Amino acid sequence: MSMFVRGNDLRREHVGTRDDHSFAPQMADSRQTPQQKSAVLVVEDNPDLAYGLRNSLEIAGYEVAVAEDGGAGVASARELDPDLIVLDLMLPGMDGYRVLRTLRDEGRAVPVLILTARGEEADKVLGFRLGADDYVTKPFGVLELLARIEALIRRTRHWREGAATPATPVIERFGDVEVDVSARTVRRGGERIELTPKEFDLLIALLRRQGRVTSRNELLRAVWGYSASVVSRTVDTHVAELRRKLERDAADPRHILTVWKVGYKFQP
Repeated sequence: MSMFVRGNDLRREHVGTRDDHSFAPQMADSRQTPQQKSAVLVVEDNPDLAYGLRNSLEIAGYEVAVAEDGGAGVASARELDPDLIVLDLMLPGMDGYRVLRTLRDEGRAVPVLILTARGEEADKVLGFRLGADDYVTKPFGVLELLARIEALIRRTRHWREGAATPATPVIERFGDVEVDVSARTVRRGGERIELTPKEFDLLIALLRRQGRVTSRNELLRAVWGYSASVVSRTVDTHVAELRRKLERDAADPRHILTVWKVGYKFQP
């Protein structure tokens, strides 16, 4: 059974050689205050990596629970209702894809960051289609991982706080697509289209920049809350999913256009 533990309660549960220093960045300036403390569930079967992740997250001020396989991950997500899940794909029993599909089928909107050695584009696309919010491949930089986690939690909290406040409906339309910004719903030809939270955020970012060319890095900052020194395929895979769901012909889009070597722009 997984439970959230604070740094003072941390105990080594597995004996072995660990390069703990690689998971212990100096994060004093970015530690959360007790009022801001968020809970992260790590679903990872490698005990050394799970320990390192938990240690780094606790240093950064998070409460952390660890689940060692997919079934335990689903059970912990149901029981603990974490603010974010870090999910490995190659898990014993129920793999990460099945964990993600199960959580999304149950209507759980918790942000999920996939952390895996599987870096093929097909793996990433499948992860995003199943509802992942971000995708990081191993080996990874701890500081970048923490920045991505912080950005996902911050944006999810901002959206939830905004959703709790009644707002005047804002409707955007293009082609046969209708977007209710305040309700975060999308319809195409009158039928409801299910977008993941990040797909919706990306769509809004493009809509608000109507006609203006936007770089991938700008979209990364606007939607995911971080920049990348090397342009990530995260934006590209999310754009591909938006086209698949909203364009009449995803191979010949009319509204979400690519500007070669620059980025994307929206055309009504």
